[in-house]
Amino acid sequence: MVTTYLFYFLSFLAIMFGLMVVLSKNPIHSVLYLVLCFFTIAGHYVLLNAQFLAVVHVIVYSGAIMVLFLFVIMLLNLNKETEPHKSIWLKGSAAIAAGSLLLVMVGSLKGATTIQSTNAFNPNIGLIENLGTTLFKDFLLPFEVSSILLLAAMVGAVMLGKKSIK
Repeated sequence: MVTTYLFYFLSFLAIMFGLMVVLSKNPIHSVLYLVLCFFTIAGHYVLLNAQFLAVVHVIVYSGAIMVLFLFVIMLLNLNKETEPHKSIWLKGSAAIAAGSLLLVMVGSLKGATTIQSTNAFNPNIGLIENLGTTLFKDFLLPFEVSSILLLAAMVGAVMLGKKSIK
């Protein structure tokens, strides 16, 4: 019962922060609202008992990608004087394209059916212990191959970045 109310509250906040991202005039405020929206989505992951996914979501999206967005916005230094003004025809064609995309999405989902899972609900499905067990038992070889690939890429990046001594 509490999780239902928490789900609706987090959904309301996610929608509000998403609208504030689009409607905010200041790009810095828009990025900060997007970070808050990502935190509410991480709250949804916690409600789904996927704590690892919630932590990774916060670290990757809110931590890394949003910092990059902020740096790009600060480096671009967008001003109203330097920003080109869009014509009414361009805005109209964008609205028509968005409406067409909405029409195609609604048309494609109209005949869709939901798939019912035959498996019983497992409350431990999103825990880190199960992820580690699956990763190191069933997918050990691909995990080790990817670690060697990342090590080779790191050594290659160091070799490319190193100054040559003549």
